[in-house]
Amino acid sequence: MHSVLQPKGWARPKGYANGIAAHGRLVFVSGQIGWNEKCEFESDDLVAQVRQTLLNVAAVLAEADARPEHITSMTWYFTDKADYLDNLKKIGVVYREVMGWYYPAMTAVQVVALMEDRAKVEIQAMAVVPE
Repeated sequence: MHSVLQPKGWARPKGYANGIAAHGRLVFVSGQIGWNEKCEFESDDLVAQVRQTLLNVAAVLAEADARPEHITSMTWYFTDKADYLDNLKKIGVVYREVMGWYYPAMTAVQVVALMEDRAKVEIQAMAVVPE
């Protein structure tokens, strides 16, 4: 069971939760990037890479009989903050398409580079599957 943590008087965040309380079986998803199952990039477009990255996160979750709504936290690493901000609405559409309308605790940061040169985003996730 998951509970959203929303302190009294705080503005409700858009696209993420301030915190999540959960109990159950833990599932850790290592940083996923926007390449396909053959480790090949199909696009250099940020939104397309976000979509593929989220599909990869969902595929790893499925191996543990977990679903996107079991995610309790995500950390997003972007190589270009301006590209992220310019595409925020499109990223939101792709997020809801793949993950649904559930928003875990999230952190997004800009990094100088990712380990794969063509990668524009990397997402790490933690899920708690109810027992």
